[in-house]
Amino acid sequence: MNSLPVAIQVYSVRDLAEKDFIGTMKQIKEMGYQGVELAGLYGQKPELVKQILEEIGLTIVSAHVPYEELIGDLDKTLHQYEILNCPYIVIPYLSIEKRYGTEEYASVLTNIKKIADACKKRGISLSYHNHDFEFEKTEKGTYVLDELLGSFEPDELYFEPDTCWIKVAGEDPKSYLERYHGRCPLVHLKDFQRNNRGEIELVSFGDGVQQAKELIQKAAESGAKWLIVEQDDHPYNSAMENMKRSVEFIQKN
Repeated sequence: MNSLPVAIQVYSVRDLAEKDFIGTMKQIKEMGYQGVELAGLYGQKPELVKQILEEIGLTIVSAHVPYEELIGDLDKTLHQYEILNCPYIVIPYLSIEKRYGTEEYASVLTNIKKIADACKKRGISLSYHNHDFEFEKTEKGTYVLDELLGSFEPDELYFEPDTCWIKVAGEDPKSYLERYHGRCPLVHLKDFQRNNRGEIELVSFGDGVQQAKELIQKAAESGAKWLIVEQDDHPYNSAMENMKRSVEFIQKN
């Protein structure tokens, strides 16, 4: 049985959260989720978000904060998450002009270092969340992801593995959890299938191609502190139905 707490990436239910943040969070709590990973504040002040989630009984685990937002006004942005007592800030994505091999990449690494230092001063840890583009090969034959993570000390930039995109890229997410043992306090559980055209379709965790039970176990063995369910879209079932199916599967395994 899974012993790790389970959070939801609120982006999974973003439309519902925009319309009724309080009601949506109450439903999430009732399903059995213990925490949330924020993706924006849904038009609310951080003080109110903190109050709402405390009253409902959901822990603020982390927040996805765009790189551009962080470098745009680092002090102001971090202050918001300081108010929330958010322990992890996660860079969720790098736009194409900022990735490995571009003219901007060196300054991106410098800026991530600045962000990490500023986070540390506030008692916040910085992490990076992958997609599948980080599994492009460099001129050295290594993966872009490993080059990025290798540019920083483990406690300077943590790794939030998105197990779906690792699998889509043709790698084994369990192997990546082993490779970055102790560096992945937050693990995204996401599942998918391919339709008859070979396209990726996201499904609730446990209903797709992932070795779901083994993945939960490996996350725990590798030092994860939280499992986070993320499903970007919902081609089958409603968002809430999928969130319920996912947490129930994790709780049983």
